[in-house]
Amino acid sequence: MPTEPPKSIPESQATPKRPSRLGVLGRAFLHSREASILIAGILLVIYFQSTAPAFLSWSNIANLVVFAATIAILAAGEVMVIICGEFDLSVGMVYALAPFVMFYAHEAGVPYVLAIVLGMAAGAVVGLINGLITVKLHIPSFITTLGTLFIINGFTLTISGGFPVQPHPDPFIFAVFGGPLGGFPVSQLLWAVAITALFQFILVKTRWGLHTVATGGNLLGASEVGIKIAWIKIGNFMLCSVLGAFAGMLDCFRISSADPLAGGTDYMFRATASAVIGGTLLTGGSGTVIGAFLGAVVLGILSDGFTLSGVSAYTFDMILGGAILITMVINVRLSKLRAAGGGK
Repeated sequence: MPTEPPKSIPESQATPKRPSRLGVLGRAFLHSREASILIAGILLVIYFQSTAPAFLSWSNIANLVVFAATIAILAAGEVMVIICGEFDLSVGMVYALAPFVMFYAHEAGVPYVLAIVLGMAAGAVVGLINGLITVKLHIPSFITTLGTLFIINGFTLTISGGFPVQPHPDPFIFAVFGGPLGGFPVSQLLWAVAITALFQFILVKTRWGLHTVATGGNLLGASEVGIKIAWIKIGNFMLCSVLGAFAGMLDCFRISSADPLAGGTDYMFRATASAVIGGTLLTGGSGTVIGAFLGAVVLGILSDGFTLSGVSAYTFDMILGGAILITMVINVRLSKLRAAGGGK
């Protein structure tokens, strides 16, 4: 009898091909919050280099690093505050205050290392005040930090008389906290990268980070499962202010001067913009410190690129505002899609 030909296995029952490791990594990257901002940054670099050949020159990259590093450090603190559902308007003024605390402490005979610690402690006190007023007195953080913004600004102007000061650190302190290498701000960049990596780790790998996300995502639910939401919020206000103080002192050492009018609302808004552009939701409960770092880099690229291209600073502000609005809409939409897809 003739043998029957083997039946073909239906295509639907065939063993599916396992996706390649490269394909899996590629899809994971595209689904990450940092993917879009990283791609945008690369495209901007290509565009500005084609329109302004000096964009990737060594001196211009150094200028870009100086801008981005400071904003990235401030943004790391803002991310933590925003994720837990609050907002800090005063961090730019802490940036201006801390170098004067450090300077006057050293003038009084305190060693520079301890003077730096005192400058950061001043930031911690501001953050503690912001947190206590917001949490214990139930004052919206926008109002709380708006008030401390003016108080700190007035205090800095009062103790300085409105004049800048010039610290003279020893070579070791200058090299660690502000010294360039071959004209390149190496220490500034290393501090920004280290702080970004540390706070990203805290956010995604520690209980503090998980509780921060839970507090901002579902305040009632977080409280019911035993999370101490008051301490989470107060602690994040303190971290934000400490980073603001540290960034101010880094810039003070770099330029060998402290200005009472430095930083301010401009730096605060740029740090917040970096956080939002990098994927942090202003509604709380979601964000990424690495994204904020990339957002600071993109802001630096835009500012520097437009300057080299001869674009007005007023036009840059319009573009920045539009970018924040568009990014916020996209982030909210993507967040809803992830929720609808079960977090995939």
